Amino acid sequence: MINLENFPLEYLVVAMALVILYLLYYVYTKDAQYSKNIRSVASVVEELNRELFYMKQKISKTQESITQNSQRMNDEMIYEEIERSVYDMVQPLSLGVKQLQENINSIEIEVNARVSQLESGVKQISIPLSVHGNDDEKIISLFKQGVPLETISKELHISKPEVEFVLKINQLK
Repeated sequence: MINLENFPLEYLVVAMALVILYLLYYVYTKDAQYSKNIRSVASVVEELNRELFYMKQKISKTQESITQNSQRMNDEMIYEEIERSVYDMVQPLSLGVKQLQENINSIEIEVNARVSQLESGVKQISIPLSVHGNDDEKIISLFKQGVPLETISKELHISKPEVEFVLKINQLK
């Protein structure tokens, strides 16, 4: 077990800085990965837009063809042909959009999970309110009795700056 009484505060600060740097590195790498995923989703959307453009052209050609052949077809047959053509063109688009939505949802779930992990990790890192929690009351009591700071630090086996720190936190000095 680590003895915090003899553990310098500087080491604690350095350790916390290293943890924070690691967390920043972790967030940066995950951000790069998510950016890559978003770029791939963007390319899929661009491809779907291209397909939609070509389908619109195909629909307009089909409409022109239908108007040319409308003399031979009755209205019901025209509607059936249009319905069939539109369904054939929209079905791949619909499947692509569903797949895209599933990808976005999975990315969102993963991002939310990672953010909550980071938040819980950061919440666990905290600066203690005092150097030695149990010694605070002893320091305050001895100070109020008029015992000099040097004597308090020797009696409790802690440094004079630590005693001053506790007194400053408790607004006694």
